[in-house]
Amino acid sequence: MSLRVSVAVALPDRQEVIDVELPEGATAREAIAAACVAERFPQLETGAMALGIWSRPCEAGTVLRDGDRVELYRPLKADAKALRRARARLKPSSTRSRSGP
Repeated sequence: MSLRVSVAVALPDRQEVIDVELPEGATAREAIAAACVAERFPQLETGAMALGIWSRPCEAGTVLRDGDRVELYRPLKADAKALRRARARLKPSSTRSRSGP
């Protein structure tokens, strides 16, 4: 029996979804290899990228199920939470205290 899975790669300017057929018991790592991601996108360091299945983080050795979507995540250029904290430190609060005027 075989599995049909998709491998999704999001680049800054486009997204590509590659459908592959694998033997039962195949892993996320094998799906990425079967989709030839390293050859198609030589600028990506696939070994260093985070992986997920349907938006849930996973390890490269995770066994896949039929219909899964393996996703490769690029590292963030900036952490949104850290940026918000930095902006909050720069801008003083304009609201009044609840304990007094």
